[in-house]
Amino acid sequence: MDSYKTDFYREVRVNNLKTYMLFFFFFIFIGLIGVALYFIFSDLGVGILFFAGLFAIIYALVGYFAGDKIVLSTSRAKPIDPNNNPKHKQLDNLVEGLSMAAGIPKPKVYIIQDKSPNAFATGRNPENSSVAVTSGLLEVLNREELEGVIAHELSHIKNRDIKVMTMATVLFGLVMMVSDIALRGIIFGGASGGGNDNKSPVLLIIAIIFVILSPIIAAMIQMSISRKREYLADASGAQITRYPKGLSNALRKISGVNIPVSGASRGSAHLYIANPFRGKSFSGMFATHPPIEERIKRLDAM
Repeated sequence: MDSYKTDFYREVRVNNLKTYMLFFFFFIFIGLIGVALYFIFSDLGVGILFFAGLFAIIYALVGYFAGDKIVLSTSRAKPIDPNNNPKHKQLDNLVEGLSMAAGIPKPKVYIIQDKSPNAFATGRNPENSSVAVTSGLLEVLNREELEGVIAHELSHIKNRDIKVMTMATVLFGLVMMVSDIALRGIIFGGASGGGNDNKSPVLLIIAIIFVILSPIIAAMIQMSISRKREYLADASGAQITRYPKGLSNALRKISGVNIPVSGASRGSAHLYIANPFRGKSFSGMFATHPPIEERIKRLDAM
């Protein structure tokens, strides 16, 4: 048991360190985008750039505080009905018991009517959090496996992963929006004013290419953050239930159902316990989740 605790806390520290480093690079990257945009559009004046920056800040704040509601709405998640549905009642009791074991407030519980077995957690902090599961998950898993999945999602809440991933999603969306606006400005002549005669053509081309590639780079950083947090949530969830095989068996069953989640989107895919698109996933640096075989292997080794 002491060895297990040592390995677990070491994995927590390593994953947190890697996440902080990735966020550091994310903010540096966004700063470089700002420098590139200023170089390209400096002829428009400081006023325009100031209002563009203000709009970006407002966008980020709205995304941070309303992101969970947007995800639940687009996923077609509805509050469970424990008073009239026995399966919902069992799920509610499971979430309540595991929340006590994890030492966090009980999150709101939602159901998504979808045959694909999956689940996700969202919110800003443990006091403002939600867990959503698909109806397919309740049909496919037994109690021990469902406990493993719920413990995994509660770990995302306890470890503040929901805040981390909300921030990563907002930053990614911000880069996408800024890049799109910048490209439209370039196409319609915003970067071709007379003042650009004093700029190095080579540096201008480099800045434009950097802005064009920025969404791809941002996606790589966001997905890397997501993969690190999945490993951490697997380990934390196993600590809550003290039964790692519950989650590993659940992942085996989930991966065996090749049905995509109909309400999932590219912006919310990283929130799910398993890739909601199944056969349509990216691999490597663009994967939203670590290889499920590797996750199962780590859990079985605990």
